[in-house]
Amino acid sequence: MGFSSSAPLWRHPAFAEGARDMAGITLGISAWGLVTGVAMIKSGLSMPLALLMSLTVFAGSSQLASLPLLASGAPLWVLWATAFCVNLRFLIFSAQWRQYFNHEPRWLRMAIGYFAADLNYVAFLKRFPDGKPAPEQMPYYWGGVVVNWSSWQVPALMGILLADRVPTEWGLGFAGVLALLGLSYSLLSDRNSWVSAAVAGCAAVAAYALPLRLNILVAIAAAVTAGLLMERWVPGRRPA
Repeated sequence: MGFSSSAPLWRHPAFAEGARDMAGITLGISAWGLVTGVAMIKSGLSMPLALLMSLTVFAGSSQLASLPLLASGAPLWVLWATAFCVNLRFLIFSAQWRQYFNHEPRWLRMAIGYFAADLNYVAFLKRFPDGKPAPEQMPYYWGGVVVNWSSWQVPALMGILLADRVPTEWGLGFAGVLALLGLSYSLLSDRNSWVSAAVAGCAAVAAYALPLRLNILVAIAAAVTAGLLMERWVPGRRPA
């Protein structure tokens, strides 16, 4: 029996599939969110500001990068530049998602952009690797978003409210990194992706001393360059 386009999005089978795919990595996301919530309070933010930042920014990496700057009273332009540089990877994500969602209304694409995150990006590309629009992609995306957003925000809000009882020394934020590494590993399916990943890792370590976490951008640029070069010049490779 087919699915009616007039039915609620959450009733589409792909919605449940997207939620299930994200559910397996919620532990890492939740730990990362909890630490971020605690860090916001311990960096000197008031509870209302921390709540506002968690709900509107929704970007753990840039939040953690900007908190020391807020605590030290850094100029606003430095704060904005840091968050901008850390989040530039979302340009890559958006360019990739454009192949799937460019036909949607602008307001919907903006909503998709707000809820975009590293882990649901990786899960989405694993499920739809061919870059072609399909009816089940939208419900799949929002199914993953429901799990991803709530598994981040609920622990983050708990961390804000219970900051005095959750020591940052626990290092729970690294669980989010491990979750991302595990999901990324599942995408390394051929020589091209393995070489690109290795180049990205080496570039990130080599450029670690750069300010504003620019090593992230260096790693992305190096990986994309390596992938494109292999697509073009390695014999026997079929262009993606």
